[in-house]
Amino acid sequence: MTYAKTVSKAISGKVWLVGTGPGDPELLTMKAYKVIQEADLILYDNLVSEEIRALFPRGVPALYVGKCKDQHSIRQEDLNALLVKRAYQSKSIARVKGGDPFVFGRGSEEMLMLKAAGVDVEVVPGVTSASGCGTYAGIPLTHRGMATGVTLVTAHTKDDTPPDWDALARLNHTLVFYMGISKAQDIVDGLVGSGSNANTPVAIIENGCRPNQRNIITTLAELSKTAAEAKVKSPALIIVGEVVSLADVLGADAFAPIVESAVASA
Repeated sequence: MTYAKTVSKAISGKVWLVGTGPGDPELLTMKAYKVIQEADLILYDNLVSEEIRALFPRGVPALYVGKCKDQHSIRQEDLNALLVKRAYQSKSIARVKGGDPFVFGRGSEEMLMLKAAGVDVEVVPGVTSASGCGTYAGIPLTHRGMATGVTLVTAHTKDDTPPDWDALARLNHTLVFYMGISKAQDIVDGLVGSGSNANTPVAIIENGCRPNQRNIITTLAELSKTAAEAKVKSPALIIVGEVVSLADVLGADAFAPIVESAVASA
């Protein structure tokens, strides 16, 4: 897709693409908080937690424009048009997103569109879910002798093309799957079928960095079964790798009982 600048008229409004992190309001950056407090209009996504929404300034319109599986409150095209329209009305718009706008947040797509329309736009980075949720569960993304790197993978692509499972299985990396619960069996089949050890530790982190965070530890072979038995719901993150084994020592919370049975049967 080509994004060429389509207008020359000066637009006095500005759009801020604000990353708010995985859910804990104390993980907001000072800049994110400042932009939200000074906004004339707030457009927020599905993954923005209640605790963060409670910080929205009173009297400022806050519109829900979120998307979740098979449920879109507004088409992306209509949202784009709304952003441009409001920018023409000299608004300071906080386009508030969970996590980081440039990590599976479609922030770059919206930024390209806004720039093409001549709108002033700036990104405020946020703590991405892999880092925040992993840390809150006591799981480092890298650890000497266990993982030389980390790879972030989306389980849902625009054309539903599967990841390169062979390449992922060859890496000595921690693998973090965003939006992966509905694709849990595909992850198992893809990685194990490409040579990954079926007994590799796996963590499912539901509602990460929120008061109701749930950490579930299992194995790669048992991932789909465990997720179903635990009735895991979005938002949830899947972390695959030996680093998950450190959660027993580094994690602050007890894990769900289903974890013990899954690991014991491995």
